[in-house]
Order: sequence, then C-alpha cells, then structure tokens
Amino acid sequence: MAHFSPSSDIVVAMLVCCFLLVLAFEATNGFHDTANAVATVIYTNALPPVPAVIWSGLLNFIGVMVGGIAVAYTLVEILPPDVLTPPDGSPAVPMLVAIFASALFWNVLTWAFGIPNSSSHCIIGALIGVACGDALLRSRGLGQGVDWHQIVTVLKALAISPILGLLGAGGAYAILRLVVRRGRLFEPPRGREPPVWWLRGLLILTCTSVSFSHGTNDGQKSIGLIMLTIIGLMPAAFALNPEVPQQLAQLGQNAAAAIPLIQHYGDDQKDQALRAAAALHQAGPGISGQVEPAPLDRTAAAALRATRSRLRGDVYFVLSEMKHVEETPNASPADRATAARLRKDMGPPVQYAPIWVRVLSALCLGAGTMVGYKRVVRTLGERLGKQHMTPGQGASAELVGSILIGTAGFTGLPVSTTHIITSGIAGTMITGGQGVQIGMLTRIALAWVFTLPVTMLLAGGLFYLLDNPNF
Repeated sequence: MAHFSPSSDIVVAMLVCCFLLVLAFEATNGFHDTANAVATVIYTNALPPVPAVIWSGLLNFIGVMVGGIAVAYTLVEILPPDVLTPPDGSPAVPMLVAIFASALFWNVLTWAFGIPNSSSHCIIGALIGVACGDALLRSRGLGQGVDWHQIVTVLKALAISPILGLLGAGGAYAILRLVVRRGRLFEPPRGREPPVWWLRGLLILTCTSVSFSHGTNDGQKSIGLIMLTIIGLMPAAFALNPEVPQQLAQLGQNAAAAIPLIQHYGDDQKDQALRAAAALHQAGPGISGQVEPAPLDRTAAAALRATRSRLRGDVYFVLSEMKHVEETPNASPADRATAARLRKDMGPPVQYAPIWVRVLSALCLGAGTMVGYKRVVRTLGERLGKQHMTPGQGASAELVGSILIGTAGFTGLPVSTTHIITSGIAGTMITGGQGVQIGMLTRIALAWVFTLPVTMLLAGGLFYLLDNPNF
C-alpha cells in the first residue's frame, strides 16, 4: 500500500472495503456475543426468538448510546501513533485491513462450529499483532514498539472476568436453591411451553440487564475502529472533533506544556513527538479553525484534508508520550499528574464518535444476532452441562454477567460477554450437581487459548506485507 497515493482510487476502494469489513465484524459480534444475552429467554421459551432479538437489540442500542466511548479508545490506544495516523497524512489502510480481515475470519470460523468465541479477543489479538508488525517494520524493539502496559491492563480484565463469572453465577445459583427449594425454576424447559409468569418475568429481566450491559461494553469495541475507517475516508470531516472548539483552541498551549515532559522522559519516539508538539504549538489557537467546512476548490480541499490528518497524528504522538510519562516509574508525582491532565485535555479533539456511528454499531449488532443466534443458543443451553440448562441457571448466569459487564463498560475495561456468560452457566452446572461436558468445554477453552495467537499472527503478517514498502 505504500506505493499508492493517499487519494488514489485504490486507496479509496480499500477504505470502502474496510468500512464494510468493520460492519461485517460487528455483525459477527452479534453472532457470538449478543446471542449470549438472548440464549436463556429463547431456550427456556420465555420469549420467542424474534421478540427476544428485537428487545435485546433495543437494549444494546440504549447501552451503546449511554455507555460512552471509554472502551473503544482503550482498545485503540494499543496501536502506536504512527499506525493510527501515519506521519505523511495517508490513510491507515494496512492497519484496518489487517485487523478486520483477521478478526472477521476467526469469528466466522468459530461460529460455524458453534463455539462461543470472544469477539473481544479477536479484536485485541489483531491489534496486538498490528502493533508487533509495526515494531518490526520500524526496527523498533518489541519492548518499546508495543504498549505492553496497556495490553496487560486489557488482558487482565479479560482473564479475571470469566473466573468471576464462574464463581459469581455458581454462588448466586446456590443461594437461589437455598431460598427456593423446588419448582419450575430448576426444571429444564418442556417443549415449547413458556415458564410461569413470574419466572418468565425474571428471565426477561436478566436478558434485559445483560443486553444493556453488553451495549455499554462490547457495543463500543467497533466504534473506535469505525471512526478510524471514516477518518481515512473523510479526514476533512472527521479527523478533528468539531464539537469541542475550546479544547481544539488549547491544543497548542497544551502541546507546549508537554514539551518539557517529552524531553525529560520520552521514549524511542521522542524526536517525532517533539516535532509533533512543536507543530501543534506553532498552529496555536488557529487549530480550531481547521474544523470549518472544507473549501470547494479541489486543490485547497486536498491540502486541508492532509493538514487535518497531520494535526490528528501530531495529537496522537503527544498523547502517546504523555501516557508513557504516566507509566514511567522514575517520573515525579507532579510530572505524572501533569501528563495525566494533558492527556485528558488533549483527548477529546481526536477521541470521539458521532451519534450516527453509535447507532450504526448497535444496528449491526442486532442484525448479526438475528441471523446467527441459533448455534450459540443451542451450545449454551444443551452442550455445556450434562443436563439441559434450567431457567434458574440461566437467570443466575445472566444476572451476575450483567453486573460484571456493566461495571467494566463504565470503567473503560473491555471484557468478553461470551466468556462471562459461558463460564457463568458452567458455574451453575457445577453448583447444581449436573456436571459439565468436558469435550465441549475443552473445545471452547482451546478456541479461547488460540484466539489471541492466531489473530495476532494473521493481523501482524497481513500488516507487515501491506505496509512494507519493499513489497
């Protein structure tokens, strides 16, 4: 891709393909993750499939809209700034193709086998792979070229949440069995007969809570990637956030304040970050004028698009260095506090998502759930335990899952709905004494184990080939 002009037809066509790929990936996220939210109500006949999916989609939509974008940009920050916004202002096509193609491939493959795989793991593995591929291309050490602190933070949340789901749901089901001694709560569904009204209401309530929580977390994961794609397609309109004129006007001042910190604590990209900070300082308050509508003249419009892309890239270089200062052990508390403040103040101009992007993300989730929910619903209902799932087990798993997923969504930590709900149902099976099907759990565990390395290798290899100027 390095051989093509940023405004060439081939680059524009690739960006359009990337846009379609990210929408397709979000739909496969619905195959896997959103299906977990509707599995219990559909399997126990509390709701027919169509109303269940529509209701879940509505709550996902609300969750996406109120959940913010903290998770979206927690993932985006895994990527180095030169990948997010190349210094020459060209679109980040190799990165986008590598991420979407590898994550989509693995999501569809595991869905085809009915294995509840994690879309979160797919995206995170692809992001790590691209970061590693970029380090190799730039001859940077993996220690400095990859933000391992950010990756470890993300992976900790992914690793701990299934354990909490297993223990929490198992404990909740044990308490439920002590409080309610007998009844339909602990009996598998009978044909297509719906449960009694109060049990039906409980299952719909837990489905509602998981769907909303899923929207606040998983619904965000594609938002940042959609933004990267449309910024590549239309940098004049989306490279900088027009809704924060004050923060845009202060970028130059904040960049000037960042220069001493970069000089003192900068990593191996210190020189590039200093040039970026100087460029922002020189632009000064005039940056806020860069979000005005692009001129009609094609030459002037092209120049403005390139300028806005470079400004966005400059901001990301400074943000990356401020994050490095925050994580540097020998930095003074005052310097770390200053870096944190500058990162907070400089983020809104480049880390945002218009309402229509959130709506699009939610719609793709719902569409994917409608098409592909059956395989995962059957796996969760019949193939995890040695006996079929009971309404009480489904309600316990989803209640605990909604708490874990919702908490993580509002704190900016990406977790896997699939892992939490699947492990939660397994926990209730163990508590209930039914036991689990070792063969199915082994397949699921193997998919979880191999997701990260497979997507890392696929994305890293694709990125290295597409972004290598020697190919």
